[in-house]
Amino acid sequence: MTAAEGWLHTGDVVTMREDGMAQVHQGIAAYRATGAALLVPYLYTVLADVAVHLSHTADGLQALAEAHTLVEQQEERWWEAEICRLRGVALLRQPGTPQTEAETWLRQALDIARRQEAKSLELRAVMSLGRRWQQQGKQAEARDLLAPIYGWFTEGFDTADLQEAKALLEELGA
Repeated sequence: MTAAEGWLHTGDVVTMREDGMAQVHQGIAAYRATGAALLVPYLYTVLADVAVHLSHTADGLQALAEAHTLVEQQEERWWEAEICRLRGVALLRQPGTPQTEAETWLRQALDIARRQEAKSLELRAVMSLGRRWQQQGKQAEARDLLAPIYGWFTEGFDTADLQEAKALLEELGA
């Protein structure tokens, strides 16, 4: 038994996760209650990412829909590509969702990131789309998509995104 197992049981961890989700919701609501609007779409993507990670895909998609609505209303578009990417990722995990719909969101994320010249968000979108293509047996296409954006970076190779990109390139045979 590990130290963590000695302190927490599986049910306790689930409860802590659920409590954490509720706290994030409360935090966003409290922040919005102050009249603040800046960063709210970003906060909803954090909530969505956690929800999807905890297999609460519907909650994650709802948070992303709220983030997208706020982006449209407030014209705060700096995180728009990530909202679209996470929506695509969430849809890939939701049973019964047409996979073409998920891929459409991933492609939209890529288009937005490229238009904004947001290289880090482009890398994330390319990795998500590349993983999708890898699952479809399109390793060469995925590698051809990922290699140029990975090659663009000249530093930061200790960051999680670039380490993940390198690992994916290796899986794709690059």
